[in-house]
Amino acid sequence: MSVAADDNRRPRDSDRHRQQRSKNVFMFFFLLAVAAIFFALTIVRMGGGAMTGKL
Repeated sequence: MSVAADDNRRPRDSDRHRQQRSKNVFMFFFLLAVAAIFFALTIVRMGGGAMTGKL
């Protein structure tokens, strides 16, 4: 029974591949959040008033 269930899986659908894929997705969102925080801090330090039209 379990052999038949394993035949329906894709070649890259092993537990190790799924674990690595979830790590990759986590790292993508983590790096995206760090970049967004860095961008926001840069805008604040440069003076956010320039973004609202005050020169």
